[in-house]
Formats: sequence, C-alpha cells, structure tokens
Amino acid sequence: MMDTILIVDDEERIRKLIVAYLKKNNYNTMEAENGMEAIKILKENNIKLMILDVMMPVMDGWTVLNEVRKFSNIPVIMLTAKAEEEDTLLAFELGTDIYLTKPFSPKVLVANVKASLRRTYNSQITDDRECAFAGIYIDKNSHRVTIDEKEINLSPKEFQLLVYFVDNNRLVLTREQILDAVWGKDYYGDLRTVDTHIKRLREKLGTRAYAIYTVRGYGYKFEVKNEE
Repeated sequence: MMDTILIVDDEERIRKLIVAYLKKNNYNTMEAENGMEAIKILKENNIKLMILDVMMPVMDGWTVLNEVRKFSNIPVIMLTAKAEEEDTLLAFELGTDIYLTKPFSPKVLVANVKASLRRTYNSQITDDRECAFAGIYIDKNSHRVTIDEKEINLSPKEFQLLVYFVDNNRLVLTREQILDAVWGKDYYGDLRTVDTHIKRLREKLGTRAYAIYTVRGYGYKFEVKNEE
C-alpha cells in the first residue's frame, strides 16, 4: 500500500508541483489549502507525513503544527519562505522534523520525504525491542515511552533520538554523529537541529533530564544507572 502524504499550502501552484513529484515517486497525496482543513484531514485519514507551509490564511503553519502535536506524532516537513534563524528554531521547538525554505528543489523535497518516512516507520535500531533505564521504559515496537509508569508524548524525531542515546549508553556522541544517525546522511540541515531537539527531549524527560549530559566542546552523552 502506498503511503499518503498531506500537502498543506494556500498556493495551488505549489501544491500541484509537489503532488506531481510525489505521485511520480509512487505516493498517494491529499491537499489542504488552509490549516483548519489540514487538521480535519489528519483526524479522518491515515496520513503518513505532512508537508506544511507557514504563511497561510485562516490558520498559519505554526498554529497548525502546535495543534497537530496534541494528537499526532507524524513526521512534518515545513516548507516556507521564512528563513530567519528564529523562525527555524521555533519550527523545531514546535515539533517539526525538517525545515526547508522556498524556493525549494522538488527533488530535494522528495528525498527528504523518503528519508523521513524510512527513519520513522522502518527504523530497526537494535534487536532489543524493549529497554528500561532508571524508570525510563521504552517499547520500540509501539514507539511508547513511560517514566515511572507515566506515558510521555514524544515526536518521531524525539523518540528516535532517545533510542539512539539509549543504544549508545555512556558513549560520548558528537553532534555530527547524532545528526547522521537520527536524521540521516542525506538530511539537508545544520547542527542546531540536534541542539533544539535535545532541549525539547530534556524538557519531556522531566526529572530524568539529567541522563543527557552536555560534553562541552564535543557533544552529548546519555548515562543512567539501572535501578536495582
């Protein structure tokens, strides 16, 4: 069965261009011209990934993403003309997976779609499908994480990041290593993506945030001791 991608953009010309390239690569597509319509489609259909514009009438992309993250962890690619640093950081803080600026290459967009779907739905990080560290329980099959038996809601990238840290427990990892492992070598972005997602992950880990250490001048390390 082909994956269905939702394209959300108020410009029909942009939507049709993206649709043409996605269909050429054997994806099903659905379209929305505003945020309200997008949220309705997401709630009523099995959407695997959303491509989301920022500047739209009725409901802008920031608001859409914030609302979507309340009920869905699907990967989101933001596609926008807003290239300022603060806009990029805000996008990652709200839970986007990839941030591409206009004008964009349709081929690069499709490459990011393929990579994001592959990492999100076909990740086989280790053979050990369940693990627990100091009250943090991770079920890799269901993408479920609990802390002291209370479930926490992680985006796909936050989940993959946590699993990567756990699989490399006590190893110091550079930002480059983390970016390549979680986002892939074909990801078009910079190292700030790693820092922003780690900040969000720490916030969600709450009292277990201490498990992710910053190794100044090098990168990060995950280290906790299993409770006896």
